[in-house]
Amino acid sequence: MSRKKKMTYVCSTLLLSSVLVSPAMAAPSEQRAEAQTQQYATSAFISHAELSKKLKQIDKSSQGQVQVDVVGYSNQGREIYKATVGSGDKVILLQSEIHGNEKTGTAALLKILQQLGSNSPEAEKIRSEVTIVAMPMVNPDATELNRRGNDMSWSEVVEDFPQLASASPSWNYYTYTNQYWNYASNPGFDVNRDFNPDLDYEPQPEDFPNNSSNPGWYITPEAQTVRDVYKGLMNDYGKVDVFVDLHHQGEYYVEGTDDKVTLSISGDFIPDPDSAEGAKYSEYADTYDGEFSKQLNVAAYNALQERGNSPFDNITLYPQNLDLPGTALGSFALNGSGAVLFEVTGQTQSYGQKKIGQLVKVVELGLYGIIDGITSGDVYSINPEEYDDIPLTDRDQDYGH
Repeated sequence: MSRKKKMTYVCSTLLLSSVLVSPAMAAPSEQRAEAQTQQYATSAFISHAELSKKLKQIDKSSQGQVQVDVVGYSNQGREIYKATVGSGDKVILLQSEIHGNEKTGTAALLKILQQLGSNSPEAEKIRSEVTIVAMPMVNPDATELNRRGNDMSWSEVVEDFPQLASASPSWNYYTYTNQYWNYASNPGFDVNRDFNPDLDYEPQPEDFPNNSSNPGWYITPEAQTVRDVYKGLMNDYGKVDVFVDLHHQGEYYVEGTDDKVTLSISGDFIPDPDSAEGAKYSEYADTYDGEFSKQLNVAAYNALQERGNSPFDNITLYPQNLDLPGTALGSFALNGSGAVLFEVTGQTQSYGQKKIGQLVKVVELGLYGIIDGITSGDVYSINPEEYDDIPLTDRDQDYGH
């Protein structure tokens, strides 16, 4: 389905009264996780129709504190939502489920929106200091298929961008088949490799197929929608102070222990533009703030450590020294946002809905560590060197090279 054939208006006020409710970062490693043999139940996770219903309920129950808008459509025509709460000068953009088999972030965002829309003194304080924009389930077609990639063919890309007729399909175009999905007959793209730090970039045939160390192209409607929301916030506020992207990973251990990782975090997605390795990003040297990203990560880490001796202690750093400008995190970090990655243990092919309560809670607590740190201003006094004290994940630290 061509994006040009869909409704083209965006940022319209949410009208959900007619929605029906349905019944109850390294691609290779994640593909290996997807290739496990056992299948798990996932019905406890939120479907797109259920998301629509829950956002409508939050919009109504908050009595105007949470404003929900439709800001775009997936390739198959499903709504992509934005929920805004608060009126402060600091802007926090939170995003979940850019991969459809990474689902706990959506549930955590809905819980936070419901809490921040209440009349509690804590919620009122946060709303007065920050503006929080949540985009839950930004890849709803993948959500419905319970897979990483969206639902889109290369021919549809060419239909939207005729200048690409002679180009090779992008490197993040999935056409493989395994025991779970048949991308060969139902192809799709890794939307989280479709971003570009040039927010006005238009796809050019010479930039295909490219690779993971180069920017993306904004060829998918899902990435275009996130980009447009980001640009809109920059126009309205001058800057998106914080961007948090909620993901899942495989199962790993805390380095040097037998403790399974609960959550990995990171603020390192591209080399510093002021470094020799990052010289290719030198035009962004004045906006990039790697130390602030580290402060935000420490704020999340500290909030989880306060839970004491529990699985919430098993928080590690995701592999560092990456060069992934095609991710939303890399692109937005170059544009001046403090960037934070959450990688919850296990995708739906690892656990299904097992541990859902614990894993949603860990995301929620980590996000509140960041939100509270921005609200109080305490995050700005954190020593960014504390970031390097966070334990490493027991996995290849050269991932992404």
